[in-house]
Amino acid sequence: MRDPYEVLGISRSADEADVKKAYRKLAKTWHPDRNAEDPRAKDRFSELSSAYEILGDPEKRKRFDRGEIDAEGKPRYAGFEGFGAGGGPGAAAQGAEGFSFGFGANGPFARRGPGAGGAGIDPSDLFSDLFGFGGAGRQRRGPQSGGDLRGEVSITLAESVSGTSKRVGLPGGKALDVSIPAGIADGQVVRLRGQGIEGPSGGRPGDAFITVRVLPDPRFTVEGGDMRLRLAVTLEQAVLGGKVRCPTLDGTVEINIPPNSSTGRTLRLRGKGLPGSGGKGDAGKGDLLVTLEIVLPPDGDPELEDFLRRRRDRNG
Repeated sequence: MRDPYEVLGISRSADEADVKKAYRKLAKTWHPDRNAEDPRAKDRFSELSSAYEILGDPEKRKRFDRGEIDAEGKPRYAGFEGFGAGGGPGAAAQGAEGFSFGFGANGPFARRGPGAGGAGIDPSDLFSDLFGFGGAGRQRRGPQSGGDLRGEVSITLAESVSGTSKRVGLPGGKALDVSIPAGIADGQVVRLRGQGIEGPSGGRPGDAFITVRVLPDPRFTVEGGDMRLRLAVTLEQAVLGGKVRCPTLDGTVEINIPPNSSTGRTLRLRGKGLPGSGGKGDAGKGDLLVTLEIVLPPDGDPELEDFLRRRRDRNG
């Protein structure tokens, strides 16, 4: 993965607010829902999320800046090349208790140890440097941060527009009440700082990351910020026109059907789509596109049939 600073397009001196601002701007631009026809969008959005996971966490950012973790958040273990005392392959230095390591006389971990008989390291020194604990005479580096927890929650399309609160179960039996903001999109992640695994020896707890899944609504088809709905109308309403009730995410509204409307005619309800689309609808919302579908009585209509039969005979 690329350098997270390069991914977010910010300098290393950027403060926390600049990091968040850059991520939000790019995430909105590259969200897959807004770039359905661009195959790069999903990978670009994933790269942005990974970069923000590093730079949006002050502790992880410090560790990355110090070179302790890479751009994917994995620890960097440098200096393990050059096995063997004196750099020769297969040679190893004998340490205390017969524990043998072959890290090379000139490697960054090599040092002379009592009774080593050559270049080598004390295993306790190696692992204390990597993981923060040591053998006799060494001090701990300080409290370690705890691990992160990840969970997932499903919400309805209407809840994604208005916002909601959900109880979410996490690994280990922990459950949290999660406040989900209005306008959230499918696949976005809510971060709860300090709600992860407790750090050892008083270390800072990790965070909880909740992935939000927006369930499809059987009534609506989402197209970017707009939505589509097929609305059944009677033959009488289609021919004569009139008011009919139409569902929206905000509730049911009355719409006016123009006379002589055929099946397939589409009416636009401005501002009744999804928020944050940047469209021309009310308050930045998308629109609801209502396509009419003429439905005949399931059991037939003798009067209508008689009328049409006489009309057919009259018109040949």
